[in-house]
Amino acid sequence: MSFFNSLKGFGRSSKKTKAINGQQLPQSNNGMYASSQNSNSKASLRRTQSPSRLAMMSSGHQQSQQSNSNVSNPESQEIMFLSEPFVRTALVKGSYKTIVQLPKYVDLGEWIALNVFEFYTNLNQFYGVIAEYVTADAYPTMNAGPRTDYLWLDANNRQISLPAGQYIDLALTWINNKVNDQQLFPTKSSFPFPPNFLRDIQRIMIQMFRIFAHIYHQHFDKIIHLSLEAHWNSFFAHFISFAKEFNLIDRREMAPLELLIESFEHQGKII
Repeated sequence: MSFFNSLKGFGRSSKKTKAINGQQLPQSNNGMYASSQNSNSKASLRRTQSPSRLAMMSSGHQQSQQSNSNVSNPESQEIMFLSEPFVRTALVKGSYKTIVQLPKYVDLGEWIALNVFEFYTNLNQFYGVIAEYVTADAYPTMNAGPRTDYLWLDANNRQISLPAGQYIDLALTWINNKVNDQQLFPTKSSFPFPPNFLRDIQRIMIQMFRIFAHIYHQHFDKIIHLSLEAHWNSFFAHFISFAKEFNLIDRREMAPLELLIESFEHQGKII
């Protein structure tokens, strides 16, 4: 029986809030990496307005506050997530090596599909915490710090620059469509994984890494404000450990968070 028969997706809503600069941010819910409340729906991003559209409806006062606090010093976030004590904060000690290894008697495709689905679900939740604050004015490009910009490939195979919120919304929607595609992620044991499965998994993992990189470089202060840095660091260490175990992301793609990954390796979180 497929692992997916028992899996449900999550939405982005949360009823608990915390304030940042007079604004309200959703507060974390219970769960290993959870940062929003559970929903009975499949992991659909189309039940509510997209984060980018919600963000652009915010008041000019909110946007000016974000521009002042997030754009004026683009390297402050990087300094923060690489500094003590945040760089060492985690839920548990030790590495994720034994957690990510393929269990005995488990099909490789099933194991990869299960983990990628769960990574996507948790990342979608975390982004839901900050989504409405990722405005086009405050974050006009999708980047991982001042030296890395990510471009979106449109329907005509042209690389275009998009605001971060719009890029992430498109990326999460694209991943959602992939993990709900019965041809790529079959939920019945009688259906095999397609020949292009690993190629698409690598593309999914790269897009998720880019979202991780953007949040670390631009929104880590919000993660700290909500006391989620232990959850976030542990989630990222788990994600990278899995990617390394099955060679799903090229090391060059990890360059925007290379120093953080090296720190986690030195700490023994990632092997």
